[in-house]
Amino acid sequence: MSDQPTQVPSTTLVRVAMASCAGTTIEFYDFFIYGTAAALVFPTVFFPALGSAAGTVASLATLGVAFVARPLGAVVCGHFGDRLGRKNTLVATLLLMGVATMVIGLLPPAGVIGAAGPILLTVLRFLQGFAVGGEWAGATLLAAENAPPGKRGLYAVFPQLGPAFGFALASATFLVVDLAVGSGSPAFLSYGWRIPFLASAVLVLIGLYVRLAVTETPAFREHLAELEASGTPEVLPLRAVFRAQWREVLLGGGVLTILFALFYVATAYLTSFGTSRSGAGLTRATVLGLGIVASIALAITTVAAGVLSDRFGRRRTIIVGYALTIPAVVVLFAWLTGGSGVAFAVTLAAMMGLYGIAYGPVGAYLPELFQTAYRYTGAGIAYNLGGILGGAIAPLVAAALAAAHGVLAVGVLLGVLGVLSLLSTVALRASGARDRRLAASPKLERTL
Repeated sequence: MSDQPTQVPSTTLVRVAMASCAGTTIEFYDFFIYGTAAALVFPTVFFPALGSAAGTVASLATLGVAFVARPLGAVVCGHFGDRLGRKNTLVATLLLMGVATMVIGLLPPAGVIGAAGPILLTVLRFLQGFAVGGEWAGATLLAAENAPPGKRGLYAVFPQLGPAFGFALASATFLVVDLAVGSGSPAFLSYGWRIPFLASAVLVLIGLYVRLAVTETPAFREHLAELEASGTPEVLPLRAVFRAQWREVLLGGGVLTILFALFYVATAYLTSFGTSRSGAGLTRATVLGLGIVASIALAITTVAAGVLSDRFGRRRTIIVGYALTIPAVVVLFAWLTGGSGVAFAVTLAAMMGLYGIAYGPVGAYLPELFQTAYRYTGAGIAYNLGGILGGAIAPLVAAALAAAHGVLAVGVLLGVLGVLSLLSTVALRASGARDRRLAASPKLERTL
């Protein structure tokens, strides 16, 4: 087989970029409106018997359910993505996320259906997590495996913009609804919060239209052709990746830990902190507006870092991002102890911006670590392992730490997780040798 990569027409590359970005934007929009609602609405709607403080803790705890489901989604969707193709699997994850989100928007409150409300909410959150667990790896592979040599960092940025666009869209939708029906009004608690969830139906239809228009990636098509020509039986992707590259899976999870912690502490914990009287004491509309500004900062640093990674290397760019993050989060949260609105705005934007510096190159970096036969599974599991520690545990621990030791303790927690991710990145080899091509042949890939 030739060492020259399959050339993808420029028109196809545009469609791939749109499909990967649109899909992750919709998936993360659905994922984030839950986080916003969990901080602002669900304590009252689904956990009223627990009181304000305990209700908030219980509501934010349902966020963690999704992160438990994400590795399972990565394994199941990775299996089908590595066996049947990236495109079809991505269509399935989008449909699952859309249905779960719309049903949440129709769920009666605890005052109507009692304990069934929180239980159903938790189940639907699990399905959301399952879908997102299978989404990220497939979307990044769709972009990375189609990208021309030397520009993989650029093209892999498009699915990485999903969190920025999704968070901005989620914040904007809640902001419009909040302004239309009144902050904290009975109308907002009754039906206003449901509008962003139900609006997801329109976005899902758009995403399906875009995704169905793309074809399977060249690397996967070549992989299937090689298997057919050689008569080699397919190996279970999960078994293969842990047999051949378990180290990359575990260290990859470590690399992602601080990224999840930064993002979900910013979007979940800080959203609650910003609107609470003991925190910044800002209005809900102000906090949502600042979330949109922070999303812009995230988009800018994500694109810039992804492009720079083509020139300076993925691993080096990620290391620089973490070296900046570790001291910055401690300083930012020390400033936040005063409860200043300005400090809150700067902290939120800075955390998202720092997140983007390392997140931009990750879309190309993780796929480059794994062979085509189990790339979807390997990259997906590594990504979502980081999600458990950084995304599920960190926001809950942050709330407890802040209550017991003050908000500065949250900055210290993030700094410790930053050290963990930095050490994991240093321990992983650079993927530059594989940058020339995401080859289909396992034999060829081992020589690159």
